[in-house]
Amino acid sequence: MEYHLEFELITEQYPYELLLLADETREAIDRYLYDADVYKVKESGNTVAVFCLLRMDALTVELKNIAVAESYQGKGLGSVLLSFIKEQCAQTCSRLIVGTPVCATTQLHFYRKNGFKDCGIRKDFYLHNYSEPIYENGQLLRDMLVLEYVL
Repeated sequence: MEYHLEFELITEQYPYELLLLADETREAIDRYLYDADVYKVKESGNTVAVFCLLRMDALTVELKNIAVAESYQGKGLGSVLLSFIKEQCAQTCSRLIVGTPVCATTQLHFYRKNGFKDCGIRKDFYLHNYSEPIYENGQLLRDMLVLEYVL
């Protein structure tokens, strides 16, 4: 599918309805949102996606959130967004990382299909960073798998 996307760096009026598709709570989102570069993505004037990039150090940017509107999911838009993100990040760093639950098979497949490789584990991440237990695919989320893409 061909997209005609507009990418807009935003600093207010964040689309929480989309951000919450990729992160469990507004509180968790707010911990990184104000320090990140947040991009709203539009197609034909409609907001269809959002992503947040957080500089970790001189060499590394972390993709903290990437969310596609439900009506656009499964149509290749996420991979288009990752291509744009890789191009943007390659201008200023050499490594892009992303974290996702170790049991999140759909997300892991998506990132691996787009060239990301496993590079580490953040032990008990979901237990320490969320006030309520989170379950995905029937499993209590504990550890985050970190994947990297070398730019």
